[in-house]
Amino acid sequence: MNSAYLTVAIVTIVINAGIAAADFARVPFVLKNSGEVDVPPSWIPPLATLKAAGAAGLLLGLLGVPFIGTAAAAGLVLFYVGAVITHVRARVLYNLAFPGAFLALAVATFVLDLAQTR
Repeated sequence: MNSAYLTVAIVTIVINAGIAAADFARVPFVLKNSGEVDVPPSWIPPLATLKAAGAAGLLLGLLGVPFIGTAAAAGLVLFYVGAVITHVRARVLYNLAFPGAFLALAVATFVLDLAQTR
């Protein structure tokens, strides 16, 4: 397994598991940020579930189920594209770096995953 892929995938897993846990715990910054971009509080648990599923899928990919890892990376890319679009549409740009960084990690994981499976 490529060490760059392994490193980026582990960081992506940890970041997504951590932010999903914060979402499930309804940490104040999560409620504040979601409110600023017009995401209703009722959407937070399903969105957290998607992040957690992405992290779990990447972990399964590392543990020997590569197609699940690839699908999880692609899903996280789509998720964070949506998050960036949501921030831009709401004109909440001061904290765009967070979903942007999560998107960059997801893209890097996806690209490295595809490169190492060839």
